[in-house]
Amino acid sequence: MATIAFIGLGNMGGPMAANLVKAGHKVTAFDLVAALRNQAQSDGAAIAESSVAAVKGAEIVITMLPAGKHVLSVWNEVLPAVAEDALIIDSSTIDVESAREAHALAAKHGVLSVDAPVSGGTGGAKAATLTFMCGGEEAAFAAAKPVLENMGKKIVHCGVGGAGQAAKICNNMILGISMIGVGEAFVLAEKLGLSHQALFDVASTSSGQCWSLTTYCPVPGPVPTSPANNGYKPGFAANLMVKDLTLAQDAANTAGAVTPLGKHAQEIYQAFDAAGHGGVDFSGIIQHVRALAGK
Repeated sequence: MATIAFIGLGNMGGPMAANLVKAGHKVTAFDLVAALRNQAQSDGAAIAESSVAAVKGAEIVITMLPAGKHVLSVWNEVLPAVAEDALIIDSSTIDVESAREAHALAAKHGVLSVDAPVSGGTGGAKAATLTFMCGGEEAAFAAAKPVLENMGKKIVHCGVGGAGQAAKICNNMILGISMIGVGEAFVLAEKLGLSHQALFDVASTSSGQCWSLTTYCPVPGPVPTSPANNGYKPGFAANLMVKDLTLAQDAANTAGAVTPLGKHAQEIYQAFDAAGHGGVDFSGIIQHVRALAGK
């Protein structure tokens, strides 16, 4: 078992750190928020007085933070205190350029590094069923995979440093677009007098089949475990979808790619967020679609 420092104990990081404790690792955790530190302590982690204190003596350092600026700030702070034979993993969802800069910082200090953003939401974090999309050298990925397997069920090496973040934003652009499309189809079905169940039974076994429909159906009933059956409680909040779609648009602009559907999806989710629904599960975008239809 490894000695692990975990920095960032929010809705995703807290359960992930708890699963490492359950797997038998020695986890020392830190977060700026006292309540999150207290929860991690209840889950069995030791609590450090700072991020630098957390990483001292750690074989593996994991960060789970809101944005690229936070990751770079923490990595700049802790890397001088990290042992050269250690491994540092960032599981935040951040921009590709910041991820690459973080890898360069680690290399400067002689530390192996992996960017490993996740898919699966808070449910996956709690159940240890996350998908990790990893970027970094083969040796770094090989070192990271065993510990990531304690928090997820699918670990994919996507390529060099930053490739994990690239895969994450591309995946979530597909997700954002598809959820809007599924929501529009259900609203149209309502207008045409077609029941939710009838549309689900057809589309879930036909060419309209997709994850947004079969696993995360945005209307109550057909998929009992979807947030639609729990008042659209996240899950994966709409404001986080705004973040990911914005990252995708920033990356597209930098790379010279044209993503008109991704841009329109960003605009739709931004409007939903601006209307005060940022804390609603992203599948709740169907409510915005209904509002546009005057329903």
